Order: sequence, then structure tokens, then C-alpha cells
Amino acid sequence: MTPVAWFTFLSAAILEVGGDAAIRRGLLGKSPGLILIGGLILTGYGLLVNTVKWDFSKLLGVYVAAFAVVSLVAGHVVFKEQIPFSSWLGLLLIVAGGLIIQYGS
Repeated sequence: MTPVAWFTFLSAAILEVGGDAAIRRGLLGKSPGLILIGGLILTGYGLLVNTVKWDFSKLLGVYVAAFAVVSLVAGHVVFKEQIPFSSWLGLLLIVAGGLIIQYGS
């Protein structure tokens, strides 16, 4: 997989987590504008993640690993959540699975 593809996955994961976070904050703060912005960001995610020309199952299998990394980091940094060791361990398993999907056979 090329560095451009990894950059695309990372960017897509940031857009997906960012869009979800905007919608969450919009719902909690009763801000329709923030909810709309979150929806637009999620549309950007969908367009970006599908620019990589791979088998759909392989594409999303690997993307899940990128999304999981960004989600835990965002939960810890943005939402100030305490991430338990079990979550970090689970993240390692998800990343390992993504690597197997990408590089297996």
C-alpha cells in the first residue's frame, strides 16, 4: 500500500471522527448548525474514503483499523476520556487484523 493510500485513510478517519464529534457536540449543545457541519464533514469522509480503487471489503477492512486509532486518540485528547488498558489492547488487535486484511495472501 502506498503512502498516499495511508494518508487517504488517515484523512478519511479524521473526517469521520470529526464529523461524528461535531454532531455529538451539536446535539448536546442543541446547535443545528454544528449538526449540519458534522453532516457535511461526514459527506467529505464518504467521498474521500471511496477514492482509493481497491476491493470494497479490503478497503473497509483496512479503514476500520485507521478509524479505530483516530477514535481512541480523539476520545482521549478531544473529549478528555480515560481510555482503559483493555481498549488499547483491543486497538492493537484491530490494527493487527487490518494489517492481515491488507497484506494477507
